[in-house]
Amino acid sequence: MAKQGLFITFEGPEGSGKTTHSKLLVEFLRENGYKVLHTREPGGTSISEKIRKILLDPENKDMDVVCEMLLYMAARAQIINEKILPALKKGHIVICDRFIDATVAYQGYAGGLDVGIIKNIGKLATKGVWPALTFLLDIDAGKGLLRAGRDKDRIEKRSLAYHNKVRKGYLSIARKDSRRVKIITALGDITETQEKIREAMLKYINFKI
Repeated sequence: MAKQGLFITFEGPEGSGKTTHSKLLVEFLRENGYKVLHTREPGGTSISEKIRKILLDPENKDMDVVCEMLLYMAARAQIINEKILPALKKGHIVICDRFIDATVAYQGYAGGLDVGIIKNIGKLATKGVWPALTFLLDIDAGKGLLRAGRDKDRIEKRSLAYHNKVRKGYLSIARKDSRRVKIITALGDITETQEKIREAMLKYINFKI
């Protein structure tokens, strides 16, 4: 694990606590001596953050779903090349808040784009980099949106029906790739939820070693 690096991602519907729990896991791993890069999607680099602003700006309500998908892929290509691949080559653990599963769930299952096409474009954008382990923080779509607060971005402003499709898409991804994707219920106490994540993470690291 230390020689080849380890790529871990956090996924889930809006308000599921991905950012909170990814940060807590990063802190835990660093305290235990691991070198960790923590980043997010879309974003993580100067160029990718600019693309993020375009994607999440509520004023861009007329954005076509194909344009949306390609912008996510563009931001992903930049962070792969600039941050993720170099860190993995150094043997670091990389923890990313969202990755290509999000595009499959949001623009594929919920947005209506062909999942196969998304994955093929994704192979180009990611240079074949794929998560070894993914934590899917599962939460009822309605409850998640309430957690997200009032100041919602362009994606959060979409209908509950859309977000229900996103959740179903994520669960479908998990069923098809159950060895990689670990479903963690996100409604419980933060400490208890984080403990489950840490247990699964340490079990995986020990297995790899």
